[in-house]
Amino acid sequence: MNNFETEKIRKDFPILNRKINGNPLIYLDNAATSQKPISVIESISNYYSEYNSNVHRGVHTLSIEATDAYELARTKIANFINSKPEEIIWTRNTSESLNIVAKGLSKSISEANNIVISKMEHHSNLVPWQQLCIETGAELRYLENDSDGIIDLVHAREIIDKNTSILSITHMSNVLGIINPVNELREISIKFGTKLVIDGAQSVPHFLVDVRALDCDFLCFSAHKMLGPTGIGILYGKKELLEKMDPNYFGGDMISEVTYESATWNDLPYKFEAGTPNIADAIATGVAIDYLTRIGMDNIFRHEQYLTEYTINKFSELSNYKIIGPKIIKNRGGVISFNHKNLHPHDVGEVLDKFGIAIRTGHHCAMPLVRSYDIVAAARASFYLYNTKDEIDFFIESLIEVENYFK
Repeated sequence: MNNFETEKIRKDFPILNRKINGNPLIYLDNAATSQKPISVIESISNYYSEYNSNVHRGVHTLSIEATDAYELARTKIANFINSKPEEIIWTRNTSESLNIVAKGLSKSISEANNIVISKMEHHSNLVPWQQLCIETGAELRYLENDSDGIIDLVHAREIIDKNTSILSITHMSNVLGIINPVNELREISIKFGTKLVIDGAQSVPHFLVDVRALDCDFLCFSAHKMLGPTGIGILYGKKELLEKMDPNYFGGDMISEVTYESATWNDLPYKFEAGTPNIADAIATGVAIDYLTRIGMDNIFRHEQYLTEYTINKFSELSNYKIIGPKIIKNRGGVISFNHKNLHPHDVGEVLDKFGIAIRTGHHCAMPLVRSYDIVAAARASFYLYNTKDEIDFFIESLIEVENYFK
C-alpha cells in the first residue's frame, strides 16, 4: 500500500477532515475503535430511510428487503473468516460473545477441570473464565510470557493437560501488540480435546483470520474495530458445539414453538438471537467487510507493519519514552504502548490532544498485565489503514513538545 493509495483511502473517512484545537485530526486510537467510511455511514441512513422493517417476520416488501440485506451481511462475515453462515451469531460486542461462550460451556466444567488463558488478556477474556472457575471450582491457569509478551510454549506444554477443558487466548494483545502463537497452542491442546476460544477483537480487523485453518472452536470480534458501527459483535462457533449449547436469552425469533408448559428453540444461528436484532448495524457491518475486502487484508497488514516498524525506530530517538512490548516487527501488530519516565500517561495524552492527536491512556482493560510492569497506566498509539507516515512524524515531534510543555 503506497502513499497514494493511503491518501485515496483517507478521502472515504469524513471525520478525518476534522480539526482538533486548530490542528488536523491524527487518529491513533484504532485499537479502541476505528473510524467509519462514508459507505458504512450511508448504509445505516439508507436502511432507516428506505427499507426500515423487522426481519424474518413479514411477507411485505420492506421486511423481505431488510431480511435479505441482514442475512447477506451474515454471509459476508462467514466468507470473511471462512465459516458457514449458520455458524455466525450476531451479538452486541466481543465481550458479550465471550460471555455467551463461557455460559454455554459451563455445564461441561467441573472442579476436576482447568481453564487456561494468558496473562495479557483483556478483562473480557479474563473475568468470564475467572467467574466460571469460581462457580464450578475449576482451576484457572495462566500461560507465562516474557517481558515482550512472547508466550512460553515450554510452560504451555506443562500446564495444558488432559483436564484442560478450555484454552482461551487473545489473538493479538491490545496492550503489547504481540500476535500470539495460536497455531502452536492448538497443536499442544488438541490431543486433549481442549476447546480453543480466540478473542479476535484486535486480529480480525487487521489481518486475514481463517477459522478453518486455525481450527478454533470459537472466535469473537467486534464490528466497531473494523470500520463498522458500534453495538454489534460477532460470535463464530463450530456448528456441532453451538447446537449443544443452551441459549442465554429467550424470546422472539429464537423460539421454534411455545406452549403454556414449555418451549423449543429455533435452528442455528437464530437460536442465540433473541428479540429484534440490530438490523441496521448488521447490514452496515457487511458494508464494512466489503470495504476491507476491496482494499485487501494483506495490504492493510503490510501497511500497519510498515507504520509500526517506522514508529518503533523513531521512538529510539526519544530518550525519556519507553515502549512496552516487543521492539521487533515479527509477530507484531499496529499497537504501541509506551510510558514517559517522569510524566503520567494521562498528562501525555491531554497535551497530545492540543496538537490534534488522539491516543489512548489508562490500563486498556488489561489491569493485571499493565500492573505487572510496575505501572498503573500506559499511553497507547494504534494504527489502521488510513494512518500515514507523515502523521507518525508529527506524533513523534509532538511527544518532544509534550516534554517541553512541562518544563
